[in-house]
Amino acid sequence: METLKNRQSGTHVTQLPGLQEEIFLVTLRNDGIEIGLTNIGCSVVFVRTPDKDGVVKNIVAGLADLDAYKINRDYFGCVVGRYANRIADGLLSLNGRVYQLSLNDPPNHLHGGFQGFGHKTWKLEEVSEEANCCGVVFSYCSVDGEEGYPGNLQVKVKYRLHGSGRFEISYRAVTDQATPVNLTNHSYFNLSGFGQDKIYDHRLKINAEKYTEKTARNTSSGCLPAVKGTALDFTQFRRIGDGIDQFPADMGYDHNFVLDAACKDLSIPAATLTDAASGRIVHVYTDQPGIQFYSGNYWDGTVRGEQGFLYQQHGGVALETQAWPGSVQHPHFPNTILQPGEEYRTTTIFEFLTVS
Repeated sequence: METLKNRQSGTHVTQLPGLQEEIFLVTLRNDGIEIGLTNIGCSVVFVRTPDKDGVVKNIVAGLADLDAYKINRDYFGCVVGRYANRIADGLLSLNGRVYQLSLNDPPNHLHGGFQGFGHKTWKLEEVSEEANCCGVVFSYCSVDGEEGYPGNLQVKVKYRLHGSGRFEISYRAVTDQATPVNLTNHSYFNLSGFGQDKIYDHRLKINAEKYTEKTARNTSSGCLPAVKGTALDFTQFRRIGDGIDQFPADMGYDHNFVLDAACKDLSIPAATLTDAASGRIVHVYTDQPGIQFYSGNYWDGTVRGEQGFLYQQHGGVALETQAWPGSVQHPHFPNTILQPGEEYRTTTIFEFLTVS
């Protein structure tokens, strides 16, 4: 391994030799937090934070072998796109033409297709070190027709770690044809550092009074029911294990929440995840209208993670900030079509804290 930078804080880049493509591990260090990123899938590999006793552990699901991110069946830490979540039947009607997207989740299109953004090798554009902040920018060009999508889409994702424990993800994209864009990061959190193989004792709050209802085919119905009186009511902190058995078809939580409008300016958390045993807290801020809560329902104990543990069902919490699922098929949902001359811009922030 060739280390391009090697200091205790800031941005550090390591290039893996002997591969056909340039593969990098970029490490951001600031204020006792260490975040690892790779250009395969523009993925978060690890997030190392201290617990209430000062013990540092990786609190996200990750793969020890970076080359394994080219497969990454569970989307560990990657950026998914061109369109996160499901599109029913993979059908996109746009400007009088119907496009057939790939059906990698039959009969639906999921997370950008068979070889979506989370399976691509991105370009390392730049690294940065500013006052109390370090970062990296990755870019990818999605060509016209990739997975059925129209238009050449130029994408940039900037990761920045601030000294306050705030991990900022900024997404930018431009296109030469009208095309849907809905990007998110698919990190899974287990605030015990996966010392506990279930997240049942984690407590979650989501600032959302409604959710996007799903059909029997796991796609959006277009309706926005209230969460009140259901196992999806996270308007106050709720133990995840208390309602996870209420969705047998999904085998756990796999739902998109309609975020309160007050969250959009990034001053109020869209969601907060806590673990009393470790004292770790994660606040999630976003300007997106939705957040998908997924509880690792299809983990089956066959993948050994970066921490050395086999990842078990319900072992992690994904909080995917995004547009509402199937927005391209529901005109009354917020628009997700990017036009030539426009720029797709969105920001999500994960804030990592520890309390005694």
